[in-house]
Amino acid sequence: MSGIPALVAIGREVNKSRIGETHSRVRQKGATPVQLEQLYRDRFEHFARVASAICGDLDLGRDAVQVAFMAAIRARRSYRGTGSLDAWVWRIVVREARRSGRAAHSALPERMTEAVSNGDAEDAFGLRAWIAALPERQREALFLRYYADLDYRAIADVLGIEVGTVSATLSAAHQSLRKRFQEVKR
Repeated sequence: MSGIPALVAIGREVNKSRIGETHSRVRQKGATPVQLEQLYRDRFEHFARVASAICGDLDLGRDAVQVAFMAAIRARRSYRGTGSLDAWVWRIVVREARRSGRAAHSALPERMTEAVSNGDAEDAFGLRAWIAALPERQREALFLRYYADLDYRAIADVLGIEVGTVSATLSAAHQSLRKRFQEVKR
């Protein structure tokens, strides 16, 4: 009989521990300014690169990141803590980059083509122009996967789509780029 009361006491301690964990999770909802500042310092260049690609302009992209982080700080209490803080901020950055680049977006393929024709050895096949010509979702999924190095779940969270849709979107983008590459090789 002495074993059962001991098990009951252990069970109560485990439950208290779980209750404490639950309360600490509740208290941790919302992002702190320190967390956001650290993310900004650690990942600014990644955010700026993707935002610039979405906007089609380096300066607009950097400005979009600044505005996005200001929005994140203002909305930090709305972060529920269910996903990663990184993905939550990426969603804000992508939204702001879209907003910032709407007017400039129509001229994006021409500017990218111009950059290629100015002797950019990295882009001898015109890959930038091909990517710029992709539909918005495909382009953003590519940027988030290869520039931001996000996994499919994080990309799905950022774009507000299902993981399977991320896979299909990236596959369609790869197929389109592969087709263009094959045409150039001929």
